[in-house]
Amino acid sequence: MRNLMMALCSALLLAGCAAESTWAPDELVERMTYRHDGPPQLTLFTMINNNSGAGAHTSLMVNASQRVIFDPAGSFRHPSMAIRNDVIFGADPGLVDFYTRYHARESYRVRIQTVDVSPEVAEAILRAVMENGAVPSAQCALSTSTILMRFFPGQISRGWFPNRLAEQFQQLPGATSRVLREYDSDDNSRVLEEWDSDRVGLATRSPEN
Repeated sequence: MRNLMMALCSALLLAGCAAESTWAPDELVERMTYRHDGPPQLTLFTMINNNSGAGAHTSLMVNASQRVIFDPAGSFRHPSMAIRNDVIFGADPGLVDFYTRYHARESYRVRIQTVDVSPEVAEAILRAVMENGAVPSAQCALSTSTILMRFFPGQISRGWFPNRLAEQFQQLPGATSRVLREYDSDDNSRVLEEWDSDRVGLATRSPEN
């Protein structure tokens, strides 16, 4: 088992050279920037296979001076979205709802966990996800936990498994948890083809923008 894990790690590290970088232009990022009036907060999304119970994907929403979703090696992508590497800008209520329902379907549920943090911690984590760079395939939980462990030493440890990270996150003081279930077809390829930013609310920015 140890040799298998070492081989997997080596393969994934080599795959890191192929991580695709995306860089939205300044004008689009500025136009899509969204400031949420809620408390400084972290939201951990864990996509869980309904058949096996295994964690399939991890992502992190950060509410600081602006609200973004760090979606490492994720598939939630569209040309009209403001994305830099794995950071999705403009995480207003419409986009967040669309994001979670894109992932929740017949074979997957989404565990949504939140924890309030200080403004300083939220801003530091926002900087960390923006500076992280593009994440290789299958390293979503690894990259997210690597960032979080810097701010929650002894509570969050570096690891590859989404469910394990969710368990650790739930132990943070004040953490809440809920589960979103949907029963749409597993083939969600057409969802993003029909993406309409105006309809879901992306065009409504905060009054400060």
